[in-house]
Formats: sequence, C-alpha cells, structure tokens
Amino acid sequence: MEPSPVQKRIMGRVEADRDEIVGFLRGFLRARSPNPPGDTRDACRYVTDYLDSRGVGYDVVGPDAEKPNIVSGFKAARPGRRLILNGHMDVFPVGSGEGWSRDPWGGELVDGRVYGRGACDMKAGTTASIYTYLALRELRDELRGAATLTVVSDEESGGRLGAGWLVENVPEVLGDCCINGEPSSPYTIRFGEKGILWLRVRVKSQGGHGAYTHTSLNPIKVAARLITDLEELVDTPVDYPENLRRAIDEGRDAAERALGPGGADVMRRLSVNIGTVEGGVKVNVIPRECSFEVDLRLPPGLAKDDVMSRVREIVGRHPRASVEETRYDGPLWSPPDGEMAETMRASSRLLGIDPRPIVSLGGSDLKFWRGLGVPSYYYGPTNHGMGTVDEYVEVEELMHVVKVHLLSAYEYMTR
Repeated sequence: MEPSPVQKRIMGRVEADRDEIVGFLRGFLRARSPNPPGDTRDACRYVTDYLDSRGVGYDVVGPDAEKPNIVSGFKAARPGRRLILNGHMDVFPVGSGEGWSRDPWGGELVDGRVYGRGACDMKAGTTASIYTYLALRELRDELRGAATLTVVSDEESGGRLGAGWLVENVPEVLGDCCINGEPSSPYTIRFGEKGILWLRVRVKSQGGHGAYTHTSLNPIKVAARLITDLEELVDTPVDYPENLRRAIDEGRDAAERALGPGGADVMRRLSVNIGTVEGGVKVNVIPRECSFEVDLRLPPGLAKDDVMSRVREIVGRHPRASVEETRYDGPLWSPPDGEMAETMRASSRLLGIDPRPIVSLGGSDLKFWRGLGVPSYYYGPTNHGMGTVDEYVEVEELMHVVKVHLLSAYEYMTR
C-alpha cells in the first residue's frame, strides 16, 4: 500500500526527530525507577522537565508522593472522541547488577541498540506515547476530539496507585480508546491479556524430630505432591468466544515469533507457576508448616470460579492443606478486530510489517480501561531481556513503534 501525502509527512517528521527520540529514551533510562521499591520521582522529574521545555502543561497526581503520575491533555480544533496515550515509568529491579555486560542505568547506545533496565519494558513504549502526544498537540488544528497523556507509576506492582487510581479519580483519563507501547514485538498487536489469579497454599502438621518420621506427616512432602498435582490445571477446558478463537488461531505463527517457541500454546491455555516455597527450620526437624505461592494465568474465556473449583478439589486430596486467593485481575480483552487494532495494523503495513492480534501472557495497565469497556490495545518493541540482564531495544524497532503510534493516533483523531 502506498502511503498518502499526509502519512508520508508524519513518517518523515518522526524520522527527522530520530536523534531527539533516541536521546530522550537514553536519558529516561538513566532516571532510575526500579519497582520495588517503586520510587519514580526521578523519572517523573525527567518527563516533566521535558514537557516544561516544550511549553506543555500537566498535572502530577496520585495517592503516593513517591509514585507520582503525570496527566496532560488537549482539545483539538473540532469535537470528537478522546484518545488516551498511556505508559509507565517504573521498571523491574536490577539488584546488584551482576550478569549485566552494560550499565543497567547507563542508557548506552551500542551497535543500534539502547541498553538499560526498562529499555523494552517499557520506557521505549512510554517514549513513543510521549512523542506521539506532543506531535498530536502540535497538529491539533488538523484533528478532532481530544487526547490525554498518562505517564504512570506502580504498573510493575499491579497499577493500583497508578493507572488504577487515575481511572477512578480523574475523568479526563477515561476516553474512548487507549493505546500504549508495552513490549509486543512489531509482529503482534495485543488486544487482551490473560487473567492473574494468585494463590497461597499452606500445609500444617504437628512437626517433630527428624528421626521420628512416624510421628508426623511432613508438610514439605505434602506440598511437593500438591505442587505436582496442580499441573493438572493446564488442561482446564476454555470456552472461547468465536471472534476470540478465530483471532488466536490466525495469530498462532505471530505469537510463536513474539513469545518464543511454545508461546502460542501457553497463550491459549491456563498456565501454572510456583513462585515461592517456604518451610522448615532445620535439617533434622519435621517442619510444622510449609507454604507456597501459585501464579495462575487464565486465558480469556476461562472463568475464575471454574478454576477455583478445580483448585479446591486438588488441594482437598491432601491432608492438612488449605488454599487462599491473594489476587485476581481479569482476564479482559477488547475486540481483536476493533477499529484501533485495524488502524494500527494498517499503519504497520505501510512500514512493511503486518502484525497479528494476539493475547498477552502478562498483565498491563490496559486492564483498567478494558474493565470499563474502553477499547485498549498495545503495540511495542520486542522483549529483549525483559526482567533479566542486558535488556535492550533495537533503535529501528523503537522508530517503527513511534511511527505506528503517531500514524494510528492521527488517523483515529481525524475520523
């Protein structure tokens, strides 16, 4: 498809600003914002200083002073819909930095890659949102409706103090559509995400001396058997709505490419991860208790009650075991063939890539908008080192994502 004159102008504008976009991201990565602890004040100051330099107004709001959220908005020349551009500032922790070959807080540009914690998750995507917002603001005489930028904290801890707080307290952030740049790879558009169901399982006993194994059951042994039995959950049947099933089937190859081998199968079924195990005080003592935490990810179409009934049945097989729910989000999704999904796909095609709509394995702040019925999609760079060492983003992918976001947002706001 040949780009229109307007589309050529937009793509040319982004390319002309390449150095500024890359430079902004590099500085953003140097503004440390690991979560935990979740203190994003330096990153917030970096963004607001940039907005100040552009003469753009904003509010800094939120319930926790160490986890601020930035909100900025404008109205276009003519009435229309409101588009929300969302991104988060907090990133995974680094710890001691052991294993990194680059400074995790250095924002180094090496061989076409920008390295640093948050490079792909998601300061590159947030850079795309900020750039898109500022460009739209300059072009507002050509547009309809309004746009709101939300740059938030706390996403890596569930988002209740960030995007979750905003949608409950700031009407300006609700809008008619929301997009962000969480890592997806340029080959997929994420229209939904698996639900998050966290459980804590405990096994108790009277305990005793390690040589007197006949006097007490061992909670660690029971927990080990229980952990194995919980793997039965991956075979839980899923009743997909037809449009969702079709999108998942059509996006299988793209999902394998974006999520890694086996990712397409995990996308469409329940997954089980044992995150922590605690028990025992000494090698020669039968412990009185063992507990472990379970992270279940539920695909769209699978109800929590159906999962919990199976969980209780499995736990009930084991003596002295109990289970409690500690967190539940979603699953939530927007129409895979919705207007913005199709617009983003068409915008990316102009640049030589035809992305497929798929479901995300991890969570995002878009759940807060989807929960209110606002169509919400994300399109971002490939996951390179997300949550591990030597995280980076390819500069060309960064530029591709920025172009797709601006092209799509412009198209949405001129209809």
